[in-house]
Amino acid sequence: MSLQKKAAKKTRNAEIVIPDKLYFRIGEVASLCRLPAYVLRFWETEFPQLKPIKSSTGQRMYRKRDVESVVHIKKLLYEDGFTIAGARVQLREEIKSDRHQAALPFPVNPATSVAHFRSELQQILHILSARR
Repeated sequence: MSLQKKAAKKTRNAEIVIPDKLYFRIGEVASLCRLPAYVLRFWETEFPQLKPIKSSTGQRMYRKRDVESVVHIKKLLYEDGFTIAGARVQLREEIKSDRHQAALPFPVNPATSVAHFRSELQQILHILSARR
């Protein structure tokens, strides 16, 4: 691989820093992600996760999570070698695994915890009322 190709690949794979803004126009997203705008418009038809809202003038307005999705899709397609269909399946699987996270460690018997908190609060109330 030539030196120019290696430098171009390194630039293409450089970390994308997303500014802290509410909305991004399609041109901003395209330059941030180093992609042509027509690719973003095509991806909107292929990936249901990409749903930028449209302003009153019809301009696509991407939220930060949309831009993060674009970055993730770009990584799947360009770095990980997925096809569009494969990337779509991968994203669907990631969403499923997020839904099946471990449950929070709540107490086994919540009634005893509530009774315990109630008695502690009554003790605090008693201490505070004695100060008056």
